[in-house]
Amino acid sequence: MSGGSKRICLGAFAGAHGVKGEAKIKTFTEAPENIAAYGPVTSEDGKLRFTLTRVKALKDGFVLVRAPEIKSREDAEALKGVRLYVDRSVLPAPDEDEFYLDDLVGLAAADEDGASLGAVRAVYNFGAGDLLELADIPGVKGVTLVPFTKEAVPAVDLAAGRLTIARAALAGEEQGPTLSDDTGQIVSGDIDVDLAAMREEDA
Repeated sequence: MSGGSKRICLGAFAGAHGVKGEAKIKTFTEAPENIAAYGPVTSEDGKLRFTLTRVKALKDGFVLVRAPEIKSREDAEALKGVRLYVDRSVLPAPDEDEFYLDDLVGLAAADEDGASLGAVRAVYNFGAGDLLELADIPGVKGVTLVPFTKEAVPAVDLAAGRLTIARAALAGEEQGPTLSDDTGQIVSGDIDVDLAAMREEDA
């Protein structure tokens, strides 16, 4: 972060395409082509800056882009995994009942009766929808993943710094992938992700 302003992650480089320096990006924007709609993007540490051009939408939220800063396939391949950010101030205000996922991190969580369910530590998307990682739930060891849906999260109050989690989401009626144990390893039929490693990347 620079100047104390909040930044939002719009996507991440996902490798090279072709031999002319085109890069593939996994986007986190509602419309994939909007990855380039808010001006130049920077890496998380602010040391790298890219002006994305010739954005071509692909499947599953991926796009192909060119940038004058990326001059070869080797350049594009070396950027794989680098996340791309813009200042929160350049983004339009979300519509009612829509939220920028980064704004959810840090919110206190409670059930419908107001009982504490810890706080939102992170937001993930492994391809099957957004998941909230809840940590520090009283009486619960480790972390819990909850789908970010209207059914599982019926209320979000950014001004108050809290959101409501339906107890049914914690009881398994609508639940995200399970954690194998205290290692932070997600295990399900189609997901195998190390949360601890992802947190190290975010640090």
